[in-house]
Amino acid sequence: MPLPPNPRAKASGAVSDGLRRGRVSGFLMGRGSLSTPGSNLARLPIALDPRGLSIVEGIRAACAFGTVILLHEFVAWPPLLIMALAANLTCFADIGGPMRSRLMVLAGFSVLGSLIWSLFGLLQPHGPAVVVPLATLVIFCCTYARVWGVQEQTAGNVLVLVLAFALDRPLTGGEAVIAGAMVLAGGLWATVLALALWRLNPYRPTQRAVAEVWRRLALLSGDLEDLAASDEADAAGFDDHARAHRRGVREAIELARGLIVDLARSRERVSDRTAQALIRLESAEQIFAALIALSDRIEADRNPNRQVRTRRLLRRLRPLLLVVARAIRDDTVLDLPRIERSIARAGRGFASDPALKALAERILDRVRIGAKLSTPEGYRPGGTLLGSASLPLRQRLLGPLKANFTLASPNLRHAIRASTVTAPVLGLTLLWPGPFTHWLTITVVLTMQPFYAATWQRALERIGGTVLGGLFGALLASLATTTLALAALIFPLSIIGFAARQVSYAFFIACLTPLVVLLVEVMEPGHASWEVAGMRALFTLLGGLIAVASSLLLWPVWEPDQVRLELRKAVKAHADFARTVLSNRAEAEGSGAAEAAARASGLALNTLEAALSRALQQPRAGRHPQVETAMVADATLRRIGARLSALRHAEPKPDPAKVPTGEAEDEAEACRAWTLWITTTLARLAEDGGALPVHPDLPRAESLVRLVTQVELLAETLRPQRSRAEVPPAAAIPGTAGR
Repeated sequence: MPLPPNPRAKASGAVSDGLRRGRVSGFLMGRGSLSTPGSNLARLPIALDPRGLSIVEGIRAACAFGTVILLHEFVAWPPLLIMALAANLTCFADIGGPMRSRLMVLAGFSVLGSLIWSLFGLLQPHGPAVVVPLATLVIFCCTYARVWGVQEQTAGNVLVLVLAFALDRPLTGGEAVIAGAMVLAGGLWATVLALALWRLNPYRPTQRAVAEVWRRLALLSGDLEDLAASDEADAAGFDDHARAHRRGVREAIELARGLIVDLARSRERVSDRTAQALIRLESAEQIFAALIALSDRIEADRNPNRQVRTRRLLRRLRPLLLVVARAIRDDTVLDLPRIERSIARAGRGFASDPALKALAERILDRVRIGAKLSTPEGYRPGGTLLGSASLPLRQRLLGPLKANFTLASPNLRHAIRASTVTAPVLGLTLLWPGPFTHWLTITVVLTMQPFYAATWQRALERIGGTVLGGLFGALLASLATTTLALAALIFPLSIIGFAARQVSYAFFIACLTPLVVLLVEVMEPGHASWEVAGMRALFTLLGGLIAVASSLLLWPVWEPDQVRLELRKAVKAHADFARTVLSNRAEAEGSGAAEAAARASGLALNTLEAALSRALQQPRAGRHPQVETAMVADATLRRIGARLSALRHAEPKPDPAKVPTGEAEDEAEACRAWTLWITTTLARLAEDGGALPVHPDLPRAESLVRLVTQVELLAETLRPQRSRAEVPPAAAIPGTAGR
C-alpha cells in the first residue's frame, strides 16, 4: 500500500546537508531545527537565551545600591558611595541558589571585602614593592576559589574587583576604618535585602531547571520526527543530531539534579516540592533513554510503515512534553483528563509493532507521571529527612583544595597564571595611576579562564559588549544635565543590566557598561562621558589581549592531550555500560545499575565533546591527528550508546519452549561469545594497551549485529594498524579461533 504524501518531506529533505553545515537557526513552538548550534563543536557558544531574563532580580539589585545613591544625593556624605558600590558588587556575587549556601558566601564576601578594602587602602602609599606581592597572593586565592563551586568562583572574582577599587586612592587609619565599615554595611544590606526582606521563591530555580529538561526533550523529539520524515537523513545527520540534542539534554539533567541536591541539603530534608522535582527529573531521564533507543531504531530501520508510526508517536509526544514543561515552569495545574486523552491517542496504532509499542508505553507512562504531579492530587503534604547527610564542613573546604593542588589541575594552573599576569599589570597601574586604570586589572582577571577557548570567547564578549554599551552610556550621560538626573537613570539601567545577567555574557556587559559610565559620572565628577566610555573600551581591549596571549603562552592546557585523556574515559564508560546491559539486563534495570551506567557514559561523552570544542577553537589544534580521531570516535561512541539503550528497551526474547532446542542453544552461545568480545574489546581500547580479541568463531547474534559493527569501527579508528591482527590471551574468549 503506498504511503500518503508527507507534507514535510520537502522541508526536511535537506536535513543532513544542514546538519553538516552546522547552521544556527531558531526554535518555533518547541521544535528545534536540526541545524542546532551544539552540532558544530568548532563554533563559539555565544548566543542569547531570553528565558534567562529576570526583571525581579534586576529590580532587587537596583534597590540594593540605588537607594544608597539617592540617599547620598540628599545627605552628601562621600563614604555612602563606597557603601553603594559594595552593595552593587554584592549583587554581582549573588548568583542565587539555596539560602544557606548563599548566606555563607555573601556574608564571607562582605567580611573579606571589608578587610581587603581597608588593608590595601592603607598599603597603597607604600608602592608596588609592598602592594604587588600581597595583592598577587590575594588574587591567587580568589581565583583558586573556583574549586569549591560556581558561587565561590563568582564571589572570588568580585573580590578582585574590590581589591582593584581599593588601590585607587590611599587611606589614613581613620579613613580605612570608615571605608571598611561602609563595605561591610553595603554587603550586609544587599544580603539582607536578597535573603530576608525580598526573598525569591527558593524552589523557582529548581522548577525552571526541571522544566528546561522537559523542554529540551520536546526539541529532541521534534528533531527525531524530522529525521524519521526525511528520505535523505544519513549517518552524518544522525551524528550531528545526537551531538547537539543528547549533549544538551544531559547537561540540563545534571544541572537540575545538582540544584535539587543542593536545595535538599540546605534545608536538611526532602520537602514534598523537592521530592516532586526529583520524580519529574527521573521521569524525564527515563524518557531521554527511551528516545535514544528510538533514534537508534529510526536510523537502523527505514521501513516506511514503521517510520510512519514512529513519526506519529513523536508528533503527538512533542506537545505533551511542552505542556508538562510549561506547567512545571509556571507552577500551573493541568487538566489531567484532557492530558490522559492525548496520551491515549498517542499510544494507539502499535498493535502490529510490539517493539515500538513497548517504547511508546514506557515514554507515555513517564509523561503521565510528570503530568499527574502538576495536578492538585500531585501535591502531597509531608517530607522525609534527607537520606544521606552532607559532608562535614572541614571536608567540604579542604577536600577540593587538596584534590586540585597539582599542576595537572586546570584550576591551579589558572590561579597561577592569573596571579602571575596580574602582578605586573598592578605594578604598572600603581606606577602610573589614573582614575580608570583599575579597569585594566579587572579585565585581565575576569577575562582569563582555565582554557584558551573559554578565554577567547570571554574576551570577544567583553570587548564587544563594552564598546556597544559604552557608546550608549555616553549618549545617555550627555543628555543628563544634573547629578540627580544621573542618579535617576541608574535605576532603570541597573534593572536592565542585572535582569540580563543570565541571557548572555556579552549582552550583560553591553547592558552593564552604561550603568558603569553613569556611576563614574556620579562618583568621579569632572570627567566627560565620552572620555569615560573611551577609556573603558581601551582598557578592556588591552586587558582582553593580555588575557588571551597569557592563555597561550603561560602553562597552557593543550587540548589534543586533554582530548586523548577524555576519549579514554569515554571508552571506559561505554565499556562499563555494555558490561552492565549485556551481562544481566533484568537485574541491572532492577538495581538501577543500567541507569547509572547510561548516565556515566553520557556525561563522559559530554566531557569529551567539551574538550573537542575547545581543541577546535585552539590555534592549529583542529588539524591534530588526535582531534580528528576523537571526532570519529565520538560519533561512534554515540552510536554504541544508542544501541545499548535500544537493547535496554528491547522486547523480551521469545519463550524458549517455542523455539527449537538447537536454535535456542546456538543463539545463547553466540550471544555469550559476542557479548564477551564486545566488553573485552571496549575494555582493551579504554586501557590504550593490550591485545584486542579476535572475533568469535560463531555467527553473529542477531540482536548484536549493529553493536558489533560499531565496536569494530571504533577499534579501526583507535588502532588502525593493529585491530585486525591482535590475538587474545589463551582461553580469553570461548568459542574463538585465531585468524
